[in-house]
Amino acid sequence: MALVPYEEGGGWGARQLHSPWVTHRFASRTVRLRQDWRGLGVAAVVWDAAVVLCAYLEMGVIDLRDRSVIELGAGTGLLGIVATLLGARVTITDRAAALEFLESNVQANLPPKIRPRAVVKELTWGKDLGNFSPGAFDFILGADIVYLEETFAELLQTLDYLCSEQTVILLSCRIRYERDHKFLKMLRGRFSVSEVHYDSSKDVHIYKAQRASRKDDF
Repeated sequence: MALVPYEEGGGWGARQLHSPWVTHRFASRTVRLRQDWRGLGVAAVVWDAAVVLCAYLEMGVIDLRDRSVIELGAGTGLLGIVATLLGARVTITDRAAALEFLESNVQANLPPKIRPRAVVKELTWGKDLGNFSPGAFDFILGADIVYLEETFAELLQTLDYLCSEQTVILLSCRIRYERDHKFLKMLRGRFSVSEVHYDSSKDVHIYKAQRASRKDDF
């Protein structure tokens, strides 16, 4: 998840980041998530990009029922939780330090009947790929994961490994800095990329990427 600069104690947005809990409603359910800004930092709070991508999925533009999905850089787990509630089989990933926190949110927000459809796994981009089957996912989801330029090569390597010819990547983010444009250029070097949604109220873009040989419309 990305670091959005803000001033300590500076307004509603900062208070939301520091709140120990945040609540959203998706898929006809209330999702109550624990946050831990002081303990885990940017990975442990809900950012607008995740909320916007969840709302996009809830619109039903794509059918997630019984589809295989992986979320990268899951943070609080909101996106993976919502994808599971919408019927997908979801692998929800993040680095080792965030897994216990992530697992607690997933377990607390999924009904027992569908809990087995979500699996929390460690994934450090570019390093743990052997623990995943290449090309095994219908969808790859990422919310606000494009923010550290030194991780771009590993993120692209991970996307490339996880993608089949049919896989659809959905990335939501704000375009804040020159490095964000650089990542999009790098992504377009390997995939066919298009913008499928823009939330002007939150200034969040959603991009779809697929193998260059494959271009599906939703």
